[in-house]
Amino acid sequence: MNNRGLLFFFISIIIIFSLQNILPAQSSSLEIFLNADTIANVVTEVGPAVVNIDVVKLEKYSFFNPLSHFDNEFGFDLNPKYKDFFSDKIIPLKGAGSGFIINKEGYILTNEHVVQDANKIKVTLKDGRNFDAKLIGKDITLDIAVIKIDAHDLPIVEMGDSNLIRPGEWVVSIGNPYGFSNTVTAGIISATGRNLKDLGKRDLIQTDAAINPGNSGGPLLNIKGKVIGINVAIIAQAQGIGFAIPINVVKDILQDLIIKGRVSRPWLGIYMRDVNEKIASYLNLAETEGVVAMNIVQDSPADKMGIKQYDVVKKINSNDVLNTSDLQEILAEMRPGEKISMMVYRGGKNINLEGRLGEKNN
Repeated sequence: MNNRGLLFFFISIIIIFSLQNILPAQSSSLEIFLNADTIANVVTEVGPAVVNIDVVKLEKYSFFNPLSHFDNEFGFDLNPKYKDFFSDKIIPLKGAGSGFIINKEGYILTNEHVVQDANKIKVTLKDGRNFDAKLIGKDITLDIAVIKIDAHDLPIVEMGDSNLIRPGEWVVSIGNPYGFSNTVTAGIISATGRNLKDLGKRDLIQTDAAINPGNSGGPLLNIKGKVIGINVAIIAQAQGIGFAIPINVVKDILQDLIIKGRVSRPWLGIYMRDVNEKIASYLNLAETEGVVAMNIVQDSPADKMGIKQYDVVKKINSNDVLNTSDLQEILAEMRPGEKISMMVYRGGKNINLEGRLGEKNN
């Protein structure tokens, strides 16, 4: 064998041994995602903790009664059953959604809009058992509610960490769309930090896992079977676009909901707008950064601090405020009664103000 043949032989041996070391590692890594049982295993583990929620709301409807003055007009009594036909009626309206059990004593997370104004809430477990539920706490701002059933030793979900999720990760949704209980869909995280201004919702998880009416309140799970979000919204005219509330946001308010029935949020008392070019020109500002106070609620914390109309908020607690989103995010991390310092721009100079936050009336 000549030198060129020997060289080719040794290179071939090296490549073969390299492939033996590389390929098993790739196969092992991909096996987690390509295993045909992965999603089924998640459903088997978490499915028993996902519940169907049926609600009844009693709505009063008023009708025009053409027979209300029949007796006076024609001089004889009309059978009451005919007169009552057009009287006000209480009509039960039915709704449905999903939820999931968060502890063995029967506490269940769902969306606030699922149980909003409900006169009766019924929960059905995967094993077919039915329970009447009562509302423990709700938060309209985040569309979160906690309800409770009188049961013990229940299967529960495990909370994940929504701060760690990334676009492209696999997710699983379990819920009750259109009344089809324990329906499973799968997809990926399409994006994070989505804002739906029309619905007043911020920082949502976007997914292409099918989410339909009735899925609201159900869990969005990662491939390990941990809850990373609560399914909340779909865009009706689009396919493959659903949204979920990050579970870490829910963790932050959960104890308030269970203990107090509501969320304590700070209140400043300012009607505000982002500084745009028009406002900057009107106020003789050099830049379109900051938040302008358009109006101040009388006797509010902002009023007591000395904030005036058309003050431009530049900093809160040494944090830059470039727009209303910055201001809202800073306040969201604070509590009612907490001390707050603000730097505002007024009349060509910066002014430092201090005070304490109030509590927002839910």
